[in-house]
Amino acid sequence: MASRDINVIALVKGSERYVFLFDDDSRAEALAALGRHAANPDLSFSWYDAAVLAQKVRQAAPRPRRLRIVPRADRQI
Repeated sequence: MASRDINVIALVKGSERYVFLFDDDSRAEALAALGRHAANPDLSFSWYDAAVLAQKVRQAAPRPRRLRIVPRADRQI
């Protein structure tokens, strides 16, 4: 089942505010949006800004749960 939690990343540049909302299933679309904003010459949003926020998008990814290996009780060590 997909998570319905919403992730938020934001950047404030002077009087401008860039706010990106995405769920775990739309992480790739969020990264693409960062690139589109950086490529837009009408915005002050730079490629550096996109790189920093992209790192935050990747860090917000849910981490897989680690399995803990427990030795069987009937096995001799």
